Amino acid sequence: MGLSMDIEALEKAIRGLWEARETTDFSDKEIRDVVVRTVGLLDSGRLRVAEVDPDSGDVVVHDWLKQAILLTFRVFAMESYEVGPFEFVDRLPLKHGYEKMGVRALPGSSARWGSHLESGVVLMPSYVNIGAWVGAGTMVDTWATVGSCAQIGSDVHLAGGVGIGGVLEPPNAVPVVIEDGAFIGSRCMIIEGARVGKNSVLGAGVILSPSIPVIDARTGEELGRGRVPDHCVAVSASRRRDYPGGEFFLPCVLVIKRLEPGERHDKVALNDILRLHGVAT
Repeated sequence: MGLSMDIEALEKAIRGLWEARETTDFSDKEIRDVVVRTVGLLDSGRLRVAEVDPDSGDVVVHDWLKQAILLTFRVFAMESYEVGPFEFVDRLPLKHGYEKMGVRALPGSSARWGSHLESGVVLMPSYVNIGAWVGAGTMVDTWATVGSCAQIGSDVHLAGGVGIGGVLEPPNAVPVVIEDGAFIGSRCMIIEGARVGKNSVLGAGVILSPSIPVIDARTGEELGRGRVPDHCVAVSASRRRDYPGGEFFLPCVLVIKRLEPGERHDKVALNDILRLHGVAT
């Protein structure tokens, strides 16, 4: 109850600061402490910007936490940091203490303070932005990026060059959600609040946004837009559309296989499925 009331007080304070942000003196120590403490709770994982409601399955966004992140850019001044031969100029510090967190962070990887990494996360040379959550056992592979406030589940593999889009404004905008056990193939782009379901697999180069239709290859049925359901193997495709100016092909995502609930693909099976359909991993 004490923690709950404490969080309620922080939320009320952040909402008040947000409403008065144009006239507030953010150099005030008490104001700074409220913002820093709130984002610190994101950093430690005690709070998160968004989560999937277990009953409705909808993504719930805690917009006041996004407001707190945006306020950090008013609280912190630009600073120069030097690490060996490297120099950085930013308002926010990088995350630290990986060993204590149980995170493996290879040279060239970085995560911003205010992101949360659970134990067992592996960061290849990659980047995780503020407000993001990365679940236990997930690998963020070489040159992959996890944008601000994106929510990545446990045991996910973001393959080389994957781009997970970030979103801060407006504060109520839904971030990208990648659910537990998903495999996101090389050079995929998941943006603008798109969502990939549990244990689903995206072949290389898939672009998924709320405007991209997701289609069942067996039936031709459109399953929705910007969301790949649970236990699906999906690849990049296109479909024909006629316009006054001619015939054009627009991108879509094609579900080519359904996995049984609880079935966990292995690399051999995954490659067989994707090779059959002419798609590389």
